[in-house]
Amino acid sequence: MRYERKYKIENFDMPAMQQVIRLHPASFKKIFPDRQVNNIYFDSPHFTCFNDNVAGVANRVKFRIRWYGDFGNIKKPKLEIKIKKNQLGRKLAYDLPAFELGNLESIIPLVRSYNKTGTPLVPVLLNSYRRAYYGTTDQKFRITTDQELYFRNPTEKDSSNSRQYKDEATILELKYDAALDSDADRIMQYLPFRQTKSSKYVTGVNFLFG
Repeated sequence: MRYERKYKIENFDMPAMQQVIRLHPASFKKIFPDRQVNNIYFDSPHFTCFNDNVAGVANRVKFRIRWYGDFGNIKKPKLEIKIKKNQLGRKLAYDLPAFELGNLESIIPLVRSYNKTGTPLVPVLLNSYRRAYYGTTDQKFRITTDQELYFRNPTEKDSSNSRQYKDEATILELKYDAALDSDADRIMQYLPFRQTKSSKYVTGVNFLFG
Protein backbone atom coordinates (compact mmCIF):
# COMPACT_ATOMS: atom_id res chain seq x y z
CA MET A 1 0.00 0.00 0.00
CA ARG A 2 1.09 3.58 -0.45
CA TYR A 3 0.55 7.12 0.73
CA GLU A 4 -0.80 9.86 -1.52
CA ARG A 5 -0.17 13.24 0.08
CA LYS A 6 -2.32 15.85 -1.66
CA TYR A 7 -2.00 19.59 -2.06
CA LYS A 8 -4.72 21.69 -3.68
CA ILE A 9 -2.91 24.76 -4.94
CA GLU A 10 -4.66 27.94 -6.04
CA ASN A 11 -3.33 31.27 -7.31
CA PHE A 12 0.09 29.81 -8.09
CA ASP A 13 1.12 29.65 -11.74
CA MET A 14 2.39 26.47 -13.33
CA PRO A 15 5.91 27.69 -14.27
CA ALA A 16 6.53 28.65 -10.63
CA MET A 17 5.28 25.26 -9.46
CA GLN A 18 7.51 23.47 -11.97
CA GLN A 19 10.47 25.43 -10.63
CA VAL A 20 9.68 24.35 -7.06
CA ILE A 21 9.72 20.72 -8.22
CA ARG A 22 12.88 21.06 -10.33
CA LEU A 23 14.81 22.78 -7.54
CA HIS A 24 13.76 20.27 -4.88
CA PRO A 25 16.83 18.79 -3.10
CA ALA A 26 15.55 15.27 -3.90
CA SER A 27 16.18 16.01 -7.61
CA PHE A 28 12.76 15.32 -9.10
CA LYS A 29 12.88 14.83 -12.88
CA LYS A 30 10.24 14.28 -15.54
CA ILE A 31 9.69 10.52 -15.81
CA PHE A 32 6.85 10.41 -18.33
CA PRO A 33 5.36 12.73 -20.98
CA ASP A 34 2.38 14.84 -19.92
CA ARG A 35 -0.95 13.33 -20.88
CA GLN A 36 -4.68 13.78 -20.48
CA VAL A 37 -6.34 11.57 -17.89
CA ASN A 38 -10.07 10.78 -18.17
CA ASN A 39 -12.27 9.13 -15.55
CA ILE A 40 -15.86 7.99 -15.12
CA TYR A 41 -16.67 7.55 -11.43
CA PHE A 42 -19.31 5.12 -10.21
CA ASP A 43 -21.23 5.23 -6.95
CA SER A 44 -24.40 3.86 -5.40
CA PRO A 45 -27.68 5.72 -6.07
CA HIS A 46 -27.34 7.09 -2.52
CA PHE A 47 -23.73 8.24 -3.05
CA THR A 48 -22.20 5.83 -0.56
CA CYS A 49 -18.62 6.36 -1.77
CA PHE A 50 -19.04 10.13 -1.74
CA ASN A 51 -20.55 10.20 1.76
CA ASP A 52 -17.87 7.87 3.15
CA ASN A 53 -15.16 10.17 1.78
CA VAL A 54 -16.74 13.34 3.20
CA ALA A 55 -17.30 11.67 6.58
CA GLY A 56 -13.71 10.45 6.70
CA VAL A 57 -14.64 6.77 6.99
CA ALA A 58 -11.36 4.91 7.57
CA ASN A 59 -12.04 1.93 5.29
CA ARG A 60 -13.66 2.86 2.00
CA VAL A 61 -13.63 2.03 -1.70
CA LYS A 62 -13.97 3.99 -4.94
CA PHE A 63 -14.79 2.76 -8.47
CA ARG A 64 -13.79 4.44 -11.73
CA ILE A 65 -13.08 3.74 -15.39
CA ARG A 66 -9.84 5.41 -16.53
CA TRP A 67 -8.38 5.99 -19.98
CA TYR A 68 -5.74 8.31 -21.42
CA GLY A 69 -5.54 10.69 -24.36
CA ASP A 70 -8.41 11.83 -26.54
CA PHE A 71 -11.51 12.33 -24.44
CA GLY A 72 -13.88 10.88 -27.01
CA ASN A 73 -11.66 7.99 -28.06
CA ILE A 74 -11.97 5.41 -25.31
CA LYS A 75 -9.27 2.88 -26.11
CA LYS A 76 -7.70 0.53 -23.56
CA PRO A 77 -9.92 1.63 -20.63
CA LYS A 78 -9.37 0.10 -17.23
CA LEU A 79 -11.67 -0.36 -14.29
CA GLU A 80 -9.80 0.85 -11.21
CA ILE A 81 -10.96 0.01 -7.70
CA LYS A 82 -9.23 2.22 -5.13
CA ILE A 83 -9.18 0.78 -1.62
CA LYS A 84 -8.43 3.13 1.24
CA LYS A 85 -7.52 2.11 4.81
CA ASN A 86 -6.96 5.19 6.92
CA GLN A 87 -4.32 7.17 5.02
CA LEU A 88 -2.99 4.21 3.05
CA GLY A 89 -4.35 3.12 -0.29
CA ARG A 90 -3.95 0.54 -3.01
CA LYS A 91 -5.47 0.07 -6.43
CA LEU A 92 -6.84 -2.91 -8.34
CA ALA A 93 -7.00 -2.55 -12.13
CA TYR A 94 -8.88 -4.61 -14.72
CA ASP A 95 -8.82 -4.28 -18.51
CA LEU A 96 -12.13 -3.33 -20.13
CA PRO A 97 -13.15 -3.47 -23.81
CA ALA A 98 -13.26 -0.24 -25.79
CA PHE A 99 -16.64 1.52 -25.76
CA GLU A 100 -18.23 4.81 -26.77
CA LEU A 101 -19.15 7.46 -24.23
CA GLY A 102 -22.57 7.75 -25.84
CA ASN A 103 -23.12 4.04 -25.19
CA LEU A 104 -22.05 3.91 -21.56
CA GLU A 105 -24.84 1.45 -20.79
CA SER A 106 -22.91 -1.25 -22.63
CA ILE A 107 -20.08 -1.28 -20.09
CA ILE A 108 -22.07 -0.84 -16.86
CA PRO A 109 -22.89 -4.58 -16.35
CA LEU A 110 -19.19 -5.45 -16.61
CA VAL A 111 -18.26 -2.78 -14.05
CA ARG A 112 -20.92 -4.10 -11.69
CA SER A 113 -19.56 -7.63 -12.02
CA TYR A 114 -16.35 -6.54 -10.24
CA ASN A 115 -18.21 -4.93 -7.35
CA LYS A 116 -18.08 -7.08 -4.21
CA THR A 117 -19.58 -4.50 -1.84
CA GLY A 118 -23.17 -5.54 -2.48
CA THR A 119 -24.32 -2.01 -3.39
CA PRO A 120 -25.50 -1.23 -6.94
CA LEU A 121 -23.25 1.03 -9.00
CA VAL A 122 -24.26 3.79 -11.41
CA PRO A 123 -22.08 6.30 -13.33
CA VAL A 124 -22.25 9.70 -11.62
CA LEU A 125 -19.28 11.83 -12.70
CA LEU A 126 -16.97 12.28 -15.66
CA ASN A 127 -13.78 14.27 -15.32
CA SER A 128 -10.55 14.95 -17.18
CA TYR A 129 -7.30 16.78 -16.48
CA ARG A 130 -3.75 17.29 -17.73
CA ARG A 131 -1.19 15.34 -15.68
CA ALA A 132 2.58 15.80 -15.41
CA TYR A 133 4.83 13.13 -13.85
CA TYR A 134 8.02 13.56 -11.81
CA GLY A 135 10.16 11.14 -9.84
CA THR A 136 13.34 10.96 -7.79
CA THR A 137 16.34 9.22 -9.32
CA ASP A 138 15.74 6.11 -7.24
CA GLN A 139 12.00 6.20 -8.14
CA LYS A 140 11.04 5.91 -4.48
CA PHE A 141 9.07 9.16 -4.50
CA ARG A 142 6.81 10.45 -7.26
CA ILE A 143 5.02 13.73 -7.77
CA THR A 144 2.13 14.30 -10.15
CA THR A 145 0.50 17.64 -10.95
CA ASP A 146 -3.03 17.83 -12.35
CA GLN A 147 -4.41 20.97 -13.99
CA GLU A 148 -7.24 21.96 -16.34
CA LEU A 149 -9.72 19.92 -14.32
CA TYR A 150 -13.11 19.51 -15.99
CA PHE A 151 -16.23 17.82 -14.60
CA ARG A 152 -19.63 16.91 -16.07
CA ASN A 153 -22.41 14.35 -15.94
CA PRO A 154 -21.42 11.21 -17.92
CA THR A 155 -25.01 10.19 -18.67
CA GLU A 156 -25.92 13.37 -20.60
CA LYS A 157 -25.87 12.38 -24.27
CA ASP A 158 -25.37 15.87 -25.70
CA SER A 159 -22.09 17.15 -24.27
CA SER A 160 -22.57 20.55 -25.91
CA ASN A 161 -25.61 21.23 -23.71
CA SER A 162 -24.38 19.55 -20.53
CA ARG A 163 -23.29 21.50 -17.50
CA GLN A 164 -19.53 21.57 -17.28
CA TYR A 165 -17.38 22.84 -14.46
CA LYS A 166 -13.71 23.80 -14.60
CA ASP A 167 -11.61 23.89 -11.45
CA GLU A 168 -8.79 26.42 -11.80
CA ALA A 169 -6.73 24.83 -9.00
CA THR A 170 -3.79 22.51 -9.50
CA ILE A 171 -3.65 19.25 -7.55
CA LEU A 172 -0.15 18.13 -6.55
CA GLU A 173 0.25 14.60 -5.16
CA LEU A 174 3.31 13.10 -3.50
CA LYS A 175 3.20 9.29 -3.76
CA TYR A 176 5.36 6.71 -2.01
CA ASP A 177 5.21 3.23 -0.48
CA ALA A 178 4.15 2.87 3.16
CA ALA A 179 7.61 1.61 4.15
CA LEU A 180 9.10 4.98 3.17
CA ASP A 181 6.92 7.11 5.43
CA SER A 182 9.77 7.83 7.87
CA ASP A 183 11.72 9.40 4.99
CA ALA A 184 8.85 11.46 3.62
CA ASP A 185 9.37 14.50 5.87
CA ARG A 186 12.59 15.35 4.05
CA ILE A 187 10.54 15.52 0.84
CA MET A 188 7.52 17.40 2.19
CA GLN A 189 9.50 20.08 4.03
CA TYR A 190 10.63 21.48 0.67
CA LEU A 191 7.12 21.66 -0.78
CA PRO A 192 5.94 25.18 0.16
CA PHE A 193 2.25 24.28 0.02
CA ARG A 194 -0.36 23.35 2.59
CA GLN A 195 -1.34 19.69 2.59
CA THR A 196 -5.08 19.28 2.07
CA LYS A 197 -7.76 16.64 1.83
CA SER A 198 -8.57 16.99 -1.85
CA SER A 199 -10.72 14.57 -3.81
CA LYS A 200 -11.52 15.28 -7.46
CA TYR A 201 -14.55 13.03 -7.09
CA VAL A 202 -15.91 15.01 -4.14
CA THR A 203 -15.23 18.31 -5.93
CA GLY A 204 -17.12 17.18 -9.01
CA VAL A 205 -20.09 15.74 -7.14
CA ASN A 206 -20.42 18.93 -5.09
CA PHE A 207 -20.64 20.93 -8.29
CA LEU A 208 -23.10 18.70 -10.14
CA PHE A 209 -25.35 17.68 -7.27
CA GLY A 210 -24.55 20.05 -4.40
